[in-house]
Amino acid sequence: MFLVTQQLTKKFGGLVAVNEVDFSIEKGKINAIIGPNGAGKSTFFNLISGFHPPSAGKVIFKGIDITNMPSNKIAELGIARTFQTTNLFEQATVLDNVIVGHRLRTKSNLLDAIFRTKRLKLEEEQCREKAMEVIEFTGLKKVTGKLVGSLTQEEKKRTAFALALATDPEILFLDEPAAGVNPDETEGLAELMKKMVQKGITVCLIEHKMQMIMKLADKIMVLNYGEKIAEGTPEEIRNNPTVIKAYLGGSAIA
Repeated sequence: MFLVTQQLTKKFGGLVAVNEVDFSIEKGKINAIIGPNGAGKSTFFNLISGFHPPSAGKVIFKGIDITNMPSNKIAELGIARTFQTTNLFEQATVLDNVIVGHRLRTKSNLLDAIFRTKRLKLEEEQCREKAMEVIEFTGLKKVTGKLVGSLTQEEKKRTAFALALATDPEILFLDEPAAGVNPDETEGLAELMKKMVQKGITVCLIEHKMQMIMKLADKIMVLNYGEKIAEGTPEEIRNNPTVIKAYLGGSAIA
């Protein structure tokens, strides 16, 4: 499998936030994780991307054990993510924000910066070119020079996508990418995720908008109180009585 978690566990004191979760992310697919608030979804992302060390278990990416790697090394391997709250430089332009993403792929150091070396100038141009490429891809060309603080919520979401894409990821983890946007904007973001997959990027997202997930995802895992209670296709999840009870108190999933 492309990315696999084995018995992945995270404890915060006496609280077990993620409990022995086995999950496989399929390459070239849209994988989704759903569950009630507090189910451990974001913590699960944090364990995979290196923001939290696990208490037990493993994360394997393309056959490499990345369980205790620092987040920057995990990013270099091709794993990127966004957050529930967009972590952007509000007083910088969209272009400058996105340029930061591709710095991960550069080699210039302090001496290069002091002496304005040929390598530095070449890499600066490469970063700019990559930024413009993903800005075009994410539909942000009209706001390239705008300050992020002046953008709409939907434009900020797209900027976060663009910054992550500028790192040249093989897999992109999206934490509630459609939170705070209207139905038309939600549809636009869903189409953008499909474009990512068509470009060869695997997507894994956390989302509460069930209509979007059921139309978009190839595979869904359901967490409840840190434990995996179901995994399968949207149709299988929609009709799973355990999921219906845990997630919606007995109401059918749309």
